Amino acid sequence: MKTYPSLLLLAAAVLVLEPTCSAFVPSPVSFRSAAPAATGTSLGVSQFQDLFKDLFNADGKSAASAEYDEPIADCLAILNAAAETKAEEPEEVVTALEDLEKLMRKKAKAEPDAAAAVLAGLNGSWRLVFTTGTKETQDKIKKTVNYFPVKAVQRFDTSTEPYGIENGIYVGDFALVRFTGPFVFNVANRKLEFDFTRIEVLGLGIDIKSGDAAKIGASTGLGSENNVKNAEKGKLPFFNWISADETIATARGGGGGLALWKRIDEE
Repeated sequence: MKTYPSLLLLAAAVLVLEPTCSAFVPSPVSFRSAAPAATGTSLGVSQFQDLFKDLFNADGKSAASAEYDEPIADCLAILNAAAETKAEEPEEVVTALEDLEKLMRKKAKAEPDAAAAVLAGLNGSWRLVFTTGTKETQDKIKKTVNYFPVKAVQRFDTSTEPYGIENGIYVGDFALVRFTGPFVFNVANRKLEFDFTRIEVLGLGIDIKSGDAAKIGASTGLGSENNVKNAEKGKLPFFNWISADETIATARGGGGGLALWKRIDEE
């Protein structure tokens, strides 16, 4: 939250002169008692600063934002390290993902622009680094999946209309299988819904019907059975994106799994 000292001083002066407005400010300071006697003496700058010490920190950010910005930075530090080295303990990575999800939900509610920033940051290419797997996968192998063993890359393009998504499995730079299609993004809840309309296998591509990709994904273990059920109901597969910045992205898939991606150079 960007603040301007002169505006803050003006706002404080209004509140001091009109004590009934103080009910809208969550501060234990009594503006009526803080005001000077009617002798023509004005409050000094230091007194105005005292009035706002419970509302803003030294950087001009709201005190409420301090509740989530610092722990968000801590979570991102763990996840960045995991994306770079794949050496962080899987349990610690899962905890960081879960905590980040809760904190980003709080931040998006308090700061609407935070959700729009996720879409802006999503554009580009991402390599899947870590996933807890879908609930079906966890139940099947009796444990969570962690660092992803093969090269899986997703690309998002927000410069087109509609937006475009690509999902592929690679050996080196060669795509074994690749799905492409459009996606839509709901900024309010950071929900990305997509529909693959084309598949390429070993470089040979064909158009596919809506819902076919979900069946293929589920049959190969790369997708969730939940996506198949949603397709049968006319619903699209989706991700609930948690964060996306210049280095990493995080999301919860439609199957319930959490995932971490690392940004890679465009090919």
